[in-house]
This record gives sequence, C-alpha cells and structure tokens, in this order.
Amino acid sequence: MLKVEHITKYYGDFKAVDDLSFEVNEGEIFGLLGVNGAGKTTTFRMIMGLLEYGEGKITLNGEPIDYSKTDKIGFLTEERSLLTKLTVKEQAIFFGALKGMKNKEILKRLDELLERFGISEYKEKKIKELSKGNQQKVQFIMAILNHPQLLILDEPFSGLDPFNIELFKEEILRLSEEGSMIIFSSHRMDHVELFCKKLVILVHGKAVISGYIKDIKRDYRKKNIFVKGDVSKEDLLKVGGVLEVVEHADELEVKIESEEVVEKVFDLVKTKKNITKFMVEEPTLNEIFVAKVGESYEK
Repeated sequence: MLKVEHITKYYGDFKAVDDLSFEVNEGEIFGLLGVNGAGKTTTFRMIMGLLEYGEGKITLNGEPIDYSKTDKIGFLTEERSLLTKLTVKEQAIFFGALKGMKNKEILKRLDELLERFGISEYKEKKIKELSKGNQQKVQFIMAILNHPQLLILDEPFSGLDPFNIELFKEEILRLSEEGSMIIFSSHRMDHVELFCKKLVILVHGKAVISGYIKDIKRDYRKKNIFVKGDVSKEDLLKVGGVLEVVEHADELEVKIESEEVVEKVFDLVKTKKNITKFMVEEPTLNEIFVAKVGESYEK
C-alpha cells in the first residue's frame, strides 16, 4: 500500500502542497487530478523521493521511500524523457540497469513488451527515428520494464490515436490485475472514469474532492435528464429547479439542481406527445471537476 499522510510542501513562501492525504492499495488505479499548477508534479516527485517535504509522511508497504525502494517504482512523465540518440534496446538496457535489472532479464522483458505493442521491428532503431506515437509507446515500456509495484502515469495517452489508447488501456489493466498500485493523472475526465474507482482533485495543492467516484457522484446533487419528444426548451426552463437546458441534435439535456426536481420535469413531459426518451443520468466527472475547481478559485 502507498500511504500519503498530511504532506505539506513549500517552495520558499509558496505552499505547493497543502496537508494532502490519500492511500492506494495493491491492484488499485487511483486518480490524482488538478489543473496545471495544482501540485500534481510536486506530489509525484515527493512520492518518488526526488523532493523532500516539510511535514507529513509517505510510505510504500509501511516503509519510507528511499533509493532502495525506487527500483519498485515506474514513472511515465507527460514530457518526453528518452535519450533520443540511443536505440530502443540501448535505452532499455540503460533504464533497466538503473532499476537493478540484469541484462538477460531486461532483454526478455523488452521483447515481450515490444511484441505486445506491435513495435518489435524498432528494437535496433534510434529513438529519434521513431514517430511521436511510437516514442510514447517506448516511454511507456521503459516505465513498466521493471514490473513496478507502484506505477505513476502522468498524461499517458498524450498524442495517441484511439487504437493505441486501447493498447495502453489493456496493459494498465493487466498491471492492475497483477497487483501494481497505479496513480493515473489526466486532463481527460473520460479517461479517468475508464480506470479509477478513487480519486483526489487538487486546487492550489489542497484536496477539494477525494473518495470513491461513485460516492462523489451520488453526493453531487445536480443531475441530468435526457428527453426526446415534443417538449420545448422554454417549457422545461419554467420548471422550478431546472438550471439549464442544452439542445443536442435530436434531444434535450436538462440540468437540474437536485434529484427532487426529476418528478417535476416528468410531470411536465408526460403531458407531451411522442416522448421516446426520458432518462436520468449522474453528472459526468468532467462536470463535477469544472464546478468544484471553479468554486475553489472563486473563494
């Protein structure tokens, strides 16, 4: 288990991380989210032992994280961090050696991953000769070469097409099933919802939302209703508790302030003709993120 307990980090007088706590269990994929400058990168660096923190404690399986533990951690950065003049094989030998792996083990694991990602033919190619998408694959392979107990993924799908996103997704889920603890960070909330059951959203280094996504959605009282049929936007806006009506191609999306408003909207809709759809949905994680982050910046 990774435990982050009441961590605070200052850069001079600037508080980058403010009393942050969370846990990631074996096999769990955990979301660490926030806008640029929210404190995510600082948190990642503290977890990996690259930055000291002023207060609090970070432990991996009950022990402080130092250089003897970093061999068990993998990190995929948002920025490219490959040595572009090396071949893919040379890059793997270099990264693997840093993680305490032996050459035979490195090359066996590399061949397995290159085949899985469909780029075996690039093993002897220099990194700079590869497309951006294939460089991203190689960077991901380097992050998981050591079968990490803890894997940190910062915007792992950046620059990937839908097919390659699926390849990454399959490998992330495989690692989770094998027991890896995974911290997943992305600006794409739909990607977060694909993987994560728990998350923390940071604003100015402080958690403004934390917990299980299902509980966060339940506690966020605003809901959405999708209606298709002979009902007008103007009529729906007259219902008390309706916040907004969004017109889509062939249906209306009705945003309401709480679950209690559903019955009022239904009472209106059932008086109309040709109603073929009336569906209540939880808000998306993206809606909640925008609302909560906005509230925090307004305070």
